[in-house]
Amino acid sequence: MTDLQTLAVPAAVDRASELLARMTLEEKLAQIVGFWEKGDGEVVAPLQGEFTVEQGLDEATVHGLGHITRVYGTRPVDAVERGRWLWDLQRRLVRETRLGIPALVHEECLTGLSAWRAATFPTPLAWGASFDPELVTEMGAAIGGSMRALGVHQGLAPVLDVIRDPRWGRVDECISEDPYVVGTLGTSYVRGLQSTGVHATLKHFVGYSGSQSGRNFAPVHAGGREVEDVLMVPFEMALLDGGARSVMSSYNEIDGVPVAADPRLLTGVLRDRWGFDGTVVADYFGVAFLQILHGVAGDLGEAAGQALAAGVDIELPTGDAYLTPLAEAVRAGRVDEALVDRAVLRALRQKQELGLLDATFDDEPPREVDLDSPEHRRIAARLAEESVVLLSNDGTLPLASPARVAVIGPNADRAEALFGCYSFLNHVLAHHPEVEVGLDSPTVRAALTAELPGTEIVSALGCAVDDDDRTGFDEAVRAATSADVAVLVVGDHAGLFGRGTVGEGCDRDDLELPGVQRELVEAVLATGTPVVLVLLTGRPYAIDWALARCAAVVQAFFPGEEGGTALAGVLSGRVNPSGHLPVSMPRSAGAQPFTYLHPALGGNGDVTNLQSTPALPFGHGLSYTTFVHSDLEVDAQVPTDGHVGASVRVTNTGDRPGADVVQLYARDVVGSVTRPVAQLVGYRRVHLEAGESAVVTFAVPTARLAFSDRDHVRVVEPGEVEVWVGPSCSERETEARTSLTGPVHAIDVDSPRWTAVSVTS
Repeated sequence: MTDLQTLAVPAAVDRASELLARMTLEEKLAQIVGFWEKGDGEVVAPLQGEFTVEQGLDEATVHGLGHITRVYGTRPVDAVERGRWLWDLQRRLVRETRLGIPALVHEECLTGLSAWRAATFPTPLAWGASFDPELVTEMGAAIGGSMRALGVHQGLAPVLDVIRDPRWGRVDECISEDPYVVGTLGTSYVRGLQSTGVHATLKHFVGYSGSQSGRNFAPVHAGGREVEDVLMVPFEMALLDGGARSVMSSYNEIDGVPVAADPRLLTGVLRDRWGFDGTVVADYFGVAFLQILHGVAGDLGEAAGQALAAGVDIELPTGDAYLTPLAEAVRAGRVDEALVDRAVLRALRQKQELGLLDATFDDEPPREVDLDSPEHRRIAARLAEESVVLLSNDGTLPLASPARVAVIGPNADRAEALFGCYSFLNHVLAHHPEVEVGLDSPTVRAALTAELPGTEIVSALGCAVDDDDRTGFDEAVRAATSADVAVLVVGDHAGLFGRGTVGEGCDRDDLELPGVQRELVEAVLATGTPVVLVLLTGRPYAIDWALARCAAVVQAFFPGEEGGTALAGVLSGRVNPSGHLPVSMPRSAGAQPFTYLHPALGGNGDVTNLQSTPALPFGHGLSYTTFVHSDLEVDAQVPTDGHVGASVRVTNTGDRPGADVVQLYARDVVGSVTRPVAQLVGYRRVHLEAGESAVVTFAVPTARLAFSDRDHVRVVEPGEVEVWVGPSCSERETEARTSLTGPVHAIDVDSPRWTAVSVTS
């Protein structure tokens, strides 16, 4: 297996340069575009219907081919049969094109390989709730193994957009509102995926999640400091610490300049500052959008020239701009062919790294493949269990062998409710309702029935996810009235471009539960039966009213194929919940955008009559046991270019085993620019038996406290820093102070960004 981070680059450069020197213009352009074999009605990308395939496969491969787009993830196909098709195509490229270069195959892999019958893991927001980088690495490796077996070379994941506004539809694809959590978990995914020889693609660089009013594709009005200190941080970590080999440019503009046409970002930051030498791929149709949507190019040839000059190497999913329009622009002298050569050289180097320049495809494709193996299921189950967040509980949970449980709600018995927007089920099978799902994904009702064999389960739909039909309320009320406890499962349906309540192109004006779901909850609460509210969502909703009135509230962010079983385990008590909120639970849409990383005037105060505080803070999560954090000790003085040493004791003071997420926060007391009132600088999951204690030790690089100063230089300043540990960002359970000493320290690419953590029992 190849170690992607220790490849001999000079050999790749020589081989790629030799091939480039032999290429015609048409052969060059063929290497920097994709080809997508898709049919009518298979709409899985934005404005896909606006583009038509001008070339068939035979014509598209005459001069070679750079990428093959979504071989397995465009429609439900048998993986073994499709593998034979792919191997035949690759052999044709090797044997029948002049230069014999195979294509690079890319595929979506956000919640698992996007393929029919492939394992579907929890959505990234659930990764964030788990706070478990090691498990995310395992998941990445499992996904990469499936991809590699099927001849896929590049995965379009992870999403490293930092959540800024929960109204944005793509929140379910994101990990957290905290850039350090996004960076550590995203980098862990990269390491896992690339350990199998599959290249990860970081997306969407940069700013996409900071859109105006939480609208997809909307302009981003972030200042340079927010872009540098928040939005770029996860990409910086995944490139410098994780060695990611590809980056996807984002659709958005920042301060009037579309990212796909901005050389300051795609070349100045990625290449010149961070030393990235991989490939930059366009988000689907993103080059053409420079003309069609942004209006900064007069035609597709001009759009291609701007994207190439900025640093977009490869146009995906097809060559709408980089083929005929770009060829005409080059020949007319409007685009310098040297820009084409630069992109082609990078594309060929990537193929060299992946072993494609020497591949013959004389071997046979796999004759059988298990894309949902017991190992996949084990990882999916564990991640689902770790990601469930217990938001509130009056003691009703865990369920103490009730005689009768009413399971009610639109997401109680719907497998689709377990999966995110980029799951194969909701992303692709939604267009093929005649095709079986092909995965064993017990719903919450089915899983709870199996979990509580001695309990009578009665069920009622109540209402749909997103309409105004209340005719099912009476049945739901009768079911709840007859039961000892009502488990009410509400939330989202993930989809694309308005076909869901969350997902790409499914943004919201408010943060109330979709449709009439709140009315359903109110009707069931009115029965007097204790209500356990289960939220199966892709974003946090404003449910402070439910926290005050329900017996318990459980949050699951699209927990995947084992999610129903994990939730049933939490409700029964077989699983002790250990998830923590990776994003604040909002109080209202009017308080958005909000982040816990706000300065003092970004929170509550006497200067406004409105409350900014969320219903529940970042980091919150309850358990069936209790944990106490004590004895925080921090180095008294640390040089500005050093590491802050800290240790804290965590004790399980309850009567059952459980896992805690120890959260270390800091606050720079005085800065040359305003600083957040709290900033996570380290975390660690720790499993403890009842009564057991452990000491968690952190070595926090001072670069974790870096920020852009008034001259927009990223620095660590000397001064006092408050440090604390608590059950969330808002509670200081045990605290200390340290002093950063010495001169102002400017950080660079060699500055460590990852907090080292150890645990001693």
